Amino acid sequence: MEIDLSTITLRPFRSTDVDDFMSWAGDDQVTRSIRWETFTSREEALTFIKEVCITHPWRRSICIGDRSIGFVSIFPGSGDDRCRADIGYAVAAKYWGHGIGTKAVEIAVSQIFKDWPHLVRLQAYVDVENQSSRRVLERNKFQKEGLLRKYGFLKGKIRDLLVYSFLSADFPGQE
Repeated sequence: MEIDLSTITLRPFRSTDVDDFMSWAGDDQVTRSIRWETFTSREEALTFIKEVCITHPWRRSICIGDRSIGFVSIFPGSGDDRCRADIGYAVAAKYWGHGIGTKAVEIAVSQIFKDWPHLVRLQAYVDVENQSSRRVLERNKFQKEGLLRKYGFLKGKIRDLLVYSFLSADFPGQE
């Protein structure tokens, strides 16, 4: 399957995304590296889209031809931590290995610093075993800052995580 990466878009979720959402959020392969549990019913997915995705400050559906094939979320800090945010993402397994995650993160990074001009630091925490996610970040010029030993609880286990960052000053021409 050949994917034209110029057709990848990010847009807010809609309740009409529920069936596409279930095709990837209902897949254990996709959810194994994210904090969500795998969705098992359309009703559960629709509630999540309405109550979490649509109301989230910056959660976008990764789309091909306006069909949802994944997500990118950026979680803002608050108070004294409002200068930083965390990024997370996932792509449907059938689209793995085509550069879609890399392109989606590229789009998100270029947009978030415009949407949130106060943002200085975008950071990601990645399970050390998730090589694909590490490559997505590294291809987008995120800097690996270090290993956080036994840092995060994921799917019933305490995991070692790597922390990556991208600063607003990392954009060409920024200071």
